[in-house]
Amino acid sequence: MQRISVLDPSIVSYNLGNDIIIDSVNNFLKEQFNEAFITKLQFTDRLGKKSKRYISNSDITFLAGTNSLSSKMRKLEQFRITIFDLLKVNSIVLLGVGWWQYEEVPKKIDRFILQNLLSKSINHSVRDTYSKEMLVKAGINNVIYTGCPSMWSLDAAHCQSIPSNKARSVLFTFTDYSKSIEADSKLLGILNQNYKNLFFWPQGINDLEYLNEISKGQIIKINYLCPNLSSLDTFLKNHDVDYVGTRLHAGIRAIQFKKRALIVGVDNRALEISRDTNLNVTERNDFNAIQNFIENEFQTNINIPLSNINIWKSQFSIN
Repeated sequence: MQRISVLDPSIVSYNLGNDIIIDSVNNFLKEQFNEAFITKLQFTDRLGKKSKRYISNSDITFLAGTNSLSSKMRKLEQFRITIFDLLKVNSIVLLGVGWWQYEEVPKKIDRFILQNLLSKSINHSVRDTYSKEMLVKAGINNVIYTGCPSMWSLDAAHCQSIPSNKARSVLFTFTDYSKSIEADSKLLGILNQNYKNLFFWPQGINDLEYLNEISKGQIIKINYLCPNLSSLDTFLKNHDVDYVGTRLHAGIRAIQFKKRALIVGVDNRALEISRDTNLNVTERNDFNAIQNFIENEFQTNINIPLSNINIWKSQFSIN
């Protein structure tokens, strides 16, 4: 029986966006490795002896989604790797992974870590072309740009089924680790002026606390969703809403459920994905773009690299 290990970003995480990523990863695994024995491993709290043994005994180990690559791998909190770890942790295959932030080219020691951490025989899947470029600069050329697995189902037919006109209600999010009270307070005011009903989903552990900071002094009626993915899914399934917010994967989940969406970019992830796929992302302080989205007709037109995805998947097909 084939053994597959998955380094799962939703384990030991305060960000429910990782649950959205891994849900799509699970769909891929079911499609491609339904007869394999699949084991999920955490990796954000360092890899222990047992996890390393599982990786060593696996036919393939996938690193799934999220921004787990960096020019400073030894210091990256999400996936801290040392040279000594490479004795047991190697031949890892990337599955829709991205680069941590905009950074300089990796120096010699981090290039060595990346080159020995990642598989040399299996092509890697990365979420954006910037991540691919950084890997190539690190000396890793077996890389295919596929986009994030959470977007693989957002083809032309799916996008055409998404409404183009404004809904009466809006689902919104804010980001606890990237605060801008002035900008986010203004965004909240715009949403309150333009929508009859406001619904908030806390994707991160302190998002609700941050919303309370933002809304202090404003008289706004806000409806709150429970902080779990099933609550979000049930809401999206049963309500006609737009999505406007700073959380990338909450926006992608809304699009999965055929909702009109605008993601307000707060870091490189949404902006780079937007450049590659035409995902609807605006700069944080571009309030004119936000108002235009709300007021005017908007056609969702996402460009998914389907041929690249199929090429990447085909290497796992059993002949």
